[in-house]
Amino acid sequence: MANSYFSFKQFTVYHNLCAMKVGIDGVLLGAWATVIQTESILDIGTGTGLIALMLAQRSSAQIDVIDIDNNAVQQANENIANSPWSNRIHSEKISLQLFAEKTMKRYDLIVSNSPFFINSTKTPSEVRTTARHTDTLTHEELIINALRLLKPTGRICIILPVNEGFRCLGFALKIGFHCTKKCTVFPKPNSAAKRLLLELSVQPSAEIESELTIESNERHHYSPEFTLLAKDFYLKL
Repeated sequence: MANSYFSFKQFTVYHNLCAMKVGIDGVLLGAWATVIQTESILDIGTGTGLIALMLAQRSSAQIDVIDIDNNAVQQANENIANSPWSNRIHSEKISLQLFAEKTMKRYDLIVSNSPFFINSTKTPSEVRTTARHTDTLTHEELIINALRLLKPTGRICIILPVNEGFRCLGFALKIGFHCTKKCTVFPKPNSAAKRLLLELSVQPSAEIESELTIESNERHHYSPEFTLLAKDFYLKL
């Protein structure tokens, strides 16, 4: 989806830090994921650190962030260091597969704005390909390792294109996850759905389904429901 300029509304002194160009997918996930009674969070494929910073703003949790791209980790470290929550966020350059093997930690919440293109045309940029394609982390690997890393009451929240989201959901249900929240995201009224926000829980619970439309029919005029969800993270919304 289209990129936006993000800033912590309560901490406008950090405007230069947080006016970084980011995808709307990360904003949606960071604002939508439930953080009530969440003490520990893992952000897989953190990129700029956007989602981790949003979750730090929304909670008092300790947050670990991982990414396999060195440039991404460097940028995340810079953003984290200049934020009010640097003492609660720890980053590491490592793959999810290796991290899951070596760590003894278990998390209340895992989030991932994960690679989502499967068997599609690659971009000329290796970095962009890694960020957007599933070659280095398949959805199955993400879900299997999340199950290993979550506490018995833990949850994973992800955002994917609709078709990939339903495929990932089907696999997650097969290995023991339960879908507790599902939100279908539409770019505009009367348009086709583009994204699926999913919360998968180790423990069974009634599923909460919802829909979200981002913009009105006029570009950059946001819907009331998107404004309510994301208003704490934009200077102008």
